[in-house]
Amino acid sequence: MIKQRLTPYLFLLPALTILVLTVFSPALQAFYLSFTRYEYDLTQLPQWTGFTNFQRLWNDPVFWKTLGNTLLYLICVVPILVIAPLALAILVNQKLRGMYWFRAAYYAPVVISVVVAGIAWRWLYAENGLLNQLLKGIIPAGIPWLTDPHFALFSVMAVTVWKGLGYYMVIYLAGLQSIPADVYEAATIDGSDGIIKHWDITLPLMKPYLALVAVISAISATKVFEEVYIMTQGGPRNSSKTIVYYLYEQAFSNLEISYACTIGLVLFLIILGLSILRLLLNRSAEFRGNREQGTGNSVPTA
Repeated sequence: MIKQRLTPYLFLLPALTILVLTVFSPALQAFYLSFTRYEYDLTQLPQWTGFTNFQRLWNDPVFWKTLGNTLLYLICVVPILVIAPLALAILVNQKLRGMYWFRAAYYAPVVISVVVAGIAWRWLYAENGLLNQLLKGIIPAGIPWLTDPHFALFSVMAVTVWKGLGYYMVIYLAGLQSIPADVYEAATIDGSDGIIKHWDITLPLMKPYLALVAVISAISATKVFEEVYIMTQGGPRNSSKTIVYYLYEQAFSNLEISYACTIGLVLFLIILGLSILRLLLNRSAEFRGNREQGTGNSVPTA
């Protein structure tokens, strides 16, 4: 009996060992280091300082700037990545000739490396790049996409949106293809057609997918790093610096490991909050779906 109970855990032991060594142990160590002083001379042992790093974080204007940039990233990028991929998914879900090629074209940016995409877009944003050449007749001087504090962060956001559209489109496409065709036929008979049928049928049935995409894209936007590192290095004047890039800068450029761990703890709390929100939304959607199935109203009417 005991052997039968222990057998599943023995199968899990290798994976759990790797998780402990690579995830849980470093996370606990980072949590401890956030209450110490551990910088510059990494051969010395950490010195316990209590909440000194958190007081420094509270009074750090650059941290609040990067946190504001991260929140702005969330506010601007997430709504686009929730709405635009759904429109694309509805478009490529049509049974038309050559539609598979359109699906592949929209998904292509997802498989492109972030490094390659960042370099390519940096060339497009250059002073003599393609975008400014196209705008020459309207704006002769061009637009300083990556060198002006007013444009830099939004220029980086465009790359994130461009790379994310195809990924979230596929998630929506899976949801759309799970909706029975007779639901739309019934809606058409009731007088719901065109855009109205998507408002009456598609959106209500896609709510779990909308919630999933909203939370996943929010977590991804919170952790954005590669685009900023490749395209702007956080400049100009910290205008495009995000919280993850600031963490990287403190840890690997300034060698202030303890302070970087403190920033990482704040980032962890933000992502934890978004993850809990995702779980609550999923449970709410499941509860609503079970209740509708129990009452026999699983399909909304027009």
